[in-house]
Amino acid sequence: MSVLKAERIKLFSTRSPWWCAGIAVVATLGFTALFFSLSGGEIVPTVANTQIASAQGRTVVLVLAVLAAASEFNWGTMRMTFQAVPSRTPALLAKGAVVGTLSAAIGLIVGVGCWGLATLIKPDADLALHTAADWRIVFGQVLTFLLTGLLGVGLGLLLRGVGLTLGIALVWTQLVEGLVLFIPTVGDDIHQWMPFYAASQFAGADLGAGPLKLGAPPLGPIGYGVYFAIICLGFFAAGVVINLRRDS
Repeated sequence: MSVLKAERIKLFSTRSPWWCAGIAVVATLGFTALFFSLSGGEIVPTVANTQIASAQGRTVVLVLAVLAAASEFNWGTMRMTFQAVPSRTPALLAKGAVVGTLSAAIGLIVGVGCWGLATLIKPDADLALHTAADWRIVFGQVLTFLLTGLLGVGLGLLLRGVGLTLGIALVWTQLVEGLVLFIPTVGDDIHQWMPFYAASQFAGADLGAGPLKLGAPPLGPIGYGVYFAIICLGFFAAGVVINLRRDS
């Protein structure tokens, strides 16, 4: 418990987690409000569409997690943490637990907040949570944001450099996952195996309803959730294992 407390204090003693959390919430709620306020009759409000900005929120949470992990190597606090505890494993797991918990809390606010805001803006639309899929789309943001946080921590632990890690994370989320769609013949197939596409298939907007008509996804929503979890947990586990072997 003392290690968890120490990680919590370290995380919230800097401004970046507060700024990232605020941006993730305000940006997603703001975009959702604009989308439903300005959308005409050609766009049918659905529960899935209420989460149209969730991907942007996950990107900000990824940045938060990368900063929380990689910046400690830049400042040297991670080495002091390793010297203060007899085993590195509890310290690394505690960092994942604290960042993951914060990320999950942001996901809950984003998922429920965007859905509630859309319901207020479009009171005549049927946005009630009738089915298990509706509940998964809204409250599944808790899981996808938590996993995104663990992914960011894993990347930070693996690469240890803030600039490099942020560059790779942002290029991947903002460029690579979108640009692969334009690869002739195989673009659609590759895109359907991208990690953040998988997250949105589990809990997010209907990606098949946009101007780029994708084929039938190879996995169902639950399958994509498991696929995304394997990727995120794999990177987090790799970061922990690598740091257990380094500098020992």
